[in-house]
Amino acid sequence: MARQKVVVDPITRIEGHLRIEVQAEDGRIADAWASSTQFRGIEIILQGRDPRDCWAFTQRICGVCTTVHALASCRAVEDALDITIPPNAQLIRNLVHSMQTVQDHVIHFYHLHALDWVDVVSALSADPAGTAAIAKAISPWPNNSETHFREVQDRVQAFVASGQLGIFTNGYWGHPAYKLPPEVNLLAVAHYLEALDWQRDVIRLHAVFGGKNPHPNFLVGGMASAINVEGTATINAERITDLYGMIRRARRFVEQVYWPDLVAIAGFYKEWGAIGGGVPNYMAVGEWPEGGTYRDVDSLYFPRGIILDNDLSTIHPYDQQKVEEYITSSWYEYEGGDEVGLHPWEGETVPNYTGPEPPWTFLQDHDKYTWMKSPRYEGLPMQVGPLPRMLVAYVSGHEDVQALVNEALGKLEVGPEALLSTLGRTAARGIETVLLAARQEKWMDDLVARIRGGDVSTFSQEKWDPSTWPSSAQGYGYLDAARGALGHWVQIENGAVSRYQCVVPSTWNCSPRDAQGQNGPYEAALMDNHPLAIPEQPLEILRTIHSFDPCMACGVHVLDANGDPITEVKVR
Repeated sequence: MARQKVVVDPITRIEGHLRIEVQAEDGRIADAWASSTQFRGIEIILQGRDPRDCWAFTQRICGVCTTVHALASCRAVEDALDITIPPNAQLIRNLVHSMQTVQDHVIHFYHLHALDWVDVVSALSADPAGTAAIAKAISPWPNNSETHFREVQDRVQAFVASGQLGIFTNGYWGHPAYKLPPEVNLLAVAHYLEALDWQRDVIRLHAVFGGKNPHPNFLVGGMASAINVEGTATINAERITDLYGMIRRARRFVEQVYWPDLVAIAGFYKEWGAIGGGVPNYMAVGEWPEGGTYRDVDSLYFPRGIILDNDLSTIHPYDQQKVEEYITSSWYEYEGGDEVGLHPWEGETVPNYTGPEPPWTFLQDHDKYTWMKSPRYEGLPMQVGPLPRMLVAYVSGHEDVQALVNEALGKLEVGPEALLSTLGRTAARGIETVLLAARQEKWMDDLVARIRGGDVSTFSQEKWDPSTWPSSAQGYGYLDAARGALGHWVQIENGAVSRYQCVVPSTWNCSPRDAQGQNGPYEAALMDNHPLAIPEQPLEILRTIHSFDPCMACGVHVLDANGDPITEVKVR
């Protein structure tokens, strides 16, 4: 039996620093270790601060997931202080969060994940007329012409000829796992380029509602979004028209470019519907309240719930009190020892690096091998993200989700079991994007209807004065972010933060082995029927890891409060 250790470090086309080590045996992955190699620190610096300021700090956890951390933080503080925000503010939050999710999912597909399936070099040999014929058969998108695809091919050819390949430099071009015809590769490359301009346009919604992007302004008690249809420096009639334009352009691109491309490409990789499923437990905390407050979980557009052991017949209730984090394999220490699990309201963030000095050879040879903790729900590892959200919604009877899931399964000619896989995570992300892009118009219509009815309130001053706060309070802010279930837990003593803990999507998905030896979702997925044709070119590892859309900066982020250098990196 041929055995080989394979190390991929760093995993590129993600946010943050991730190292994957696997044990390969006869062309399959037998064991895996996922290691995030940054330290997490923002929770610590929040202690002693005004809780109304926490959203601005947590928003800086990541340069991609800014909106979701700010929103989860606001919800946590509002929960602790029993603050109810105005309906207009809730609608604006839905719009800001959903546009970030739509943009994020499209960027992930084209700019982070597509090169795992698309051979860019192969596109140079495509017949642009053939590409145009394929494109017109699946979509009415106006740029699906032979002339356009020929121009794109010429641009790529000039790029290659220049020798300055940028992100294309180290691609595994020609790898036997690539299966797309040259014409489909050219189609994907063309839309890769179009998506760059599209996302820059539609995300301007954040600047209208939040003043800027990527770190739009939020506010405990509502949103800092002044509405006056007759004003000049507020959300007025002209801005409302602009917002409708962005929302409609976002939806058009999703429905006519992203979704048709995803289904077309997936059709060539159906075998990946039986690869990389991994952990059989799925958790969604629910998102997009439509009843005025996020506390009304029955009003959520996407419901909350848990699926256990791949049983798609039963939804189990979610209770945040059952979340615990373990550090058995993590570079932290707990006062009670490495084997205990702590609920976030009791959580500790005490770094204790015990690994070898870098550069590392094999972290798998050490009991502790990552800065990620191991979140568990009732002791079980959980997958989080678009796939759990769509599964929970589907089993719960969500008509919109059921219709689109059934349509996708029919087009691909596969059964529901194909969703529990690497391919399923990518397909679920697309399904969610289509639904959210359409739902944004409803939320915008609801907001405009309220404005026309004379309601322009976006902020509640209720309990804004710290003198009205209880001497001790604690709150939980949930959010189902683009990458999955996000939780912020805050405790407030005498007007200041005494403890703050974040359990983020990539902490759930990238969690290492826990006290019971259970692998986290990344590791388990790599061990589930996972091929590895060429260990020196681990394209298959990238496919499965990218299907989770990793964001290591959220799980383990670096910040030095004094602005002092933390480390020096030399590029060779």
